[in-house]
Amino acid sequence: MGRAQTGIRQDKQGFWCVDRIYKGTRLRNRFESFEEAESWLIFQLEQLRQIHLFGIRPKKTFDEAAAKYLFDHQEKVSLQQDIYLLERLMPFIGKLTLDQIHDGTLASYIKDRKAKGLAHKTMNLGLGLVRRILNLAARSWRDEDGKTWLGTPPLITMLPLIGFQREPRPITWAEQRRIMPLLPDHLAKMVLFDLNTGTRDEVVCGLKWEWEIPIPELGVSVFDIPRENVKGRKRGRVLVCNTVAQSIIESQRGKHAEYVFPYQGHRIETMNNNAWQRARKRAGIPDLHIHDLRHTVGMRLREAGTHEETIADILWHTRQGMTAHYSVVQIDELVEALNRITDERSRVNRSLAMIRREHIEEKSPQKVPIERKMG
Repeated sequence: MGRAQTGIRQDKQGFWCVDRIYKGTRLRNRFESFEEAESWLIFQLEQLRQIHLFGIRPKKTFDEAAAKYLFDHQEKVSLQQDIYLLERLMPFIGKLTLDQIHDGTLASYIKDRKAKGLAHKTMNLGLGLVRRILNLAARSWRDEDGKTWLGTPPLITMLPLIGFQREPRPITWAEQRRIMPLLPDHLAKMVLFDLNTGTRDEVVCGLKWEWEIPIPELGVSVFDIPRENVKGRKRGRVLVCNTVAQSIIESQRGKHAEYVFPYQGHRIETMNNNAWQRARKRAGIPDLHIHDLRHTVGMRLREAGTHEETIADILWHTRQGMTAHYSVVQIDELVEALNRITDERSRVNRSLAMIRREHIEEKSPQKVPIERKMG
């Protein structure tokens, strides 16, 4: 059964398929009913007629724009976060044309996110991504006739942060002991690595063996993270491992040729997955975020009496006077600081650490710095 004369036919699965060519443009889609297929085809044909007769800009949907955005930004460090945000936006605006998207049509998305307890800052990430895509559609992306995808981008209003922004929520030692046994082994190692290095989720997930630089004098490794894999991409960074982080690195050797933390032979896209969310609920801390682990490292370093400059180097905070390379002695200082937070009772004696650094300096007067480009 079918209606081939209209460009609509029914396939063996019972779906109504549109396959029509109009002035060199092929229109193809599939629907559950003939009425849906016919309505879609009529709309598309009218759009094409308007374009050919009057040069009117073709209407693009947000899901088409989102697909182009992801294709054009495949090398973006935080691409997985963008995919996550777009997946939450699509049910609300995916089928809308770009000129239909504004504060009013985004209201249902905001209402849904608020009902799920998301902070204004998190919702603004999604709204900001929508604004970014609409701006690209209006200023950069063009069709075959040279027309931009969108005429004028709307003003997307961000939500207020003062009084609504979620404060960092460091994890306590007791909570850490509760949640760790509830995590699958591969994720538990990643979380523990994060709690001993203070690095970001995307860096842990994408950590590569080729970035590793062994430091024999200290018995640990550092990872020279390229600029393109660092948020902001202003400069490369050095990830320093303490004894716990190093033991995790050693346990991962041989599991994958490229990535340090694979799962079933593939790269893990994010630690904020279903396993993490289930574990935090079972542990009684459903409001704990992966990024809170990074804040936890900063808090524990301060509690251990670590200087703010050292904390800034460990957490990759930009500061004046940050050097373009780390010597072995400087690496030792960062390792010693991180070793103070390996467990609840661990506090390294500062005088012994000083003696150790002086000993290294005496043995290596012509020490070779760990060079790295700073962008």
